[in-house]
Amino acid sequence: MMTYTPYPPERAAYYLSRGYWTSDTFADFFAHQAQKYPHHTALVAQDSGGDIHRSSYLDLNTHIEATAAFFAESGINNGDFVVVQLPNIYEFAVTIGALFHLGALPVFALPAHRGHELRHFISQSKATALVCAAEFQGFNHAALADSLREEFPTLTVIIAGPHKDHSDNLYLHSGVWLSGATYPRHAVDALDLAFLQVSGGTTGTPKLIPRTHADYLYSVRESALICSLDEHTRFLVILPVSHNFTMSSPGVLGVWLKGGTVVFCTDPSPSTAFKIIAHEAITMTSLVPPLALAWLAVHANTKPDLSSLEILQVGGAKFSSAAASRIGPELGCQLQQVFGMAEGLVNYTRYDDPPELVTTTQGRPISADDEIRIIDDSGQPVAPGEPGILLTRGPYTINSYFNGADPDSFSPDGFYITGDIVRQLPTGHLIVEGRSKDQINRGGEKISAEDIENHLITHPLIRDAALVGVADDMHGEKTCAFIVREVLTTDTELSTSGPSRPSRPSGLSAAELRQYLRNRGVASYKIPDFFEFAQEFPHTGVGKTSRKELRALVLKYIQSTSESTPSSE
Repeated sequence: MMTYTPYPPERAAYYLSRGYWTSDTFADFFAHQAQKYPHHTALVAQDSGGDIHRSSYLDLNTHIEATAAFFAESGINNGDFVVVQLPNIYEFAVTIGALFHLGALPVFALPAHRGHELRHFISQSKATALVCAAEFQGFNHAALADSLREEFPTLTVIIAGPHKDHSDNLYLHSGVWLSGATYPRHAVDALDLAFLQVSGGTTGTPKLIPRTHADYLYSVRESALICSLDEHTRFLVILPVSHNFTMSSPGVLGVWLKGGTVVFCTDPSPSTAFKIIAHEAITMTSLVPPLALAWLAVHANTKPDLSSLEILQVGGAKFSSAAASRIGPELGCQLQQVFGMAEGLVNYTRYDDPPELVTTTQGRPISADDEIRIIDDSGQPVAPGEPGILLTRGPYTINSYFNGADPDSFSPDGFYITGDIVRQLPTGHLIVEGRSKDQINRGGEKISAEDIENHLITHPLIRDAALVGVADDMHGEKTCAFIVREVLTTDTELSTSGPSRPSRPSGLSAAELRQYLRNRGVASYKIPDFFEFAQEFPHTGVGKTSRKELRALVLKYIQSTSESTPSSE
């Protein structure tokens, strides 16, 4: 088993002495819960074939053991990295449980990721296997998996779904987990690497986030305590279950830790969610701000039965105070704001917080030893209550990315430089003001501007490209790509005082560029919402193009003009 020791010895010793880190591991997690809550319902979920499963903790662990035997027969061994790209279906739970059982390490990809991201995850982790759906939301994941196997000949591909005789892939279906097979559980150390998560990040490719059993389970335990989870909790999973928010804040792991029931949903629409809440007596769920706003709009017209719903968490991006103040009166449940990151730090508003703090802040940290540092652009601490760049370290915040990627995201003394602009109140609550890093937060999905720009400039008719965030009430930000074509005709020049409205160039439309990005394997949520075309970009005083200053200039222009809206097609 690979040992991951990101913390300096003195800090590791401190976290152990404080009891933050224990000997518990994910290898034992499901078996332990099956002993503690054998007949409680653990999971209600549809599988890839459309069948609904209502599994007790004992049933779920039995299915996990059988799946582990199948994976072992398929060549997955202790210490292997396995990319898991599954939607909210039953196979997700048995897959991650089986990998933990074997001592293998999941690499959590999102269903929205495409070839560009998956190639990176496989090559960086040296993954030996990929587990994915055959198809989800109209996208053929099996075909993508076949193309990946051509690039990585030793990659084992396991498809969630019924067996296809004409395919060389392996298939995970109910016959596997209902087989009754068993396989010995591998012992692991709590300080071992448990899995890799994915960061949106500011670099050209997503970074992999290494998490140990000890640090992640500490976050899960404390989150479950803060959120008052117990065996009566019924948690609806609407967002992708592999999101850090949905996994551990407190997420499915927190609910399973306390013996509650998790209900998976594959359709995020409000109408579907409302039906499930009424049918399954859901008490808690988690949303990003765009979905919360959609809930408010649909609820006003349909008046569904949400009487069982006690807590609605909203996180992933800043939730406006005006919208936050509507949750209680209109939906009849308590709002809990959540602000966190897969790299570690998680903040919650507490149930006993005054309403003003719940609606206007993004919560306060989990741990007394979550260290918060807020600095200005020169690296100096800001005055109390003033906005600045958030840095943090603590018992569940990483000190480096996998393989040492992007070392500039960490200070010399081990603080993670989040890139978020925040203010901290005397109560410890944080108010998120924006971002300092070159990253766009579109409805909770993090998009690297550099990543999309690098894709765009490979087009033979594009000389340069810049991606900026445009304020949007629904998503927080949308993305606008500004394009300089290689062959110019009648485009209006982009001056240093801001771009004037350019004409549409022939032969290079937004629709063509969107398809070009799809063909390059870019995830759908990363494809720009708007495209604009210009003759050239402004230069710095020394004659060089500064991409950072360019994006600031274009963003300032977009925010200041109300004469027109960026072209969407």
